[in-house]
Amino acid sequence: MTTKTVKVQNISCGHCVATIQREVSALEGVASVNADPKTKHVTVAWDPASTSWNAIEGLLKEINYAPLD
Repeated sequence: MTTKTVKVQNISCGHCVATIQREVSALEGVASVNADPKTKHVTVAWDPASTSWNAIEGLLKEINYAPLD
């Protein structure tokens, strides 16, 4: 299992958290997704045999929650 935490500047409410968790959790291989609107951090745990950080990051960008570099 691989875990990564990133800052996502435009998380502002529970709806943002629910959207991120719903969309990212739907990716095959994602074990958990936690988003915090107070710290603006998203933590994702995934199985690298099933998906990649590039796929997760691409989805976050697609749903308008792009991680900061």
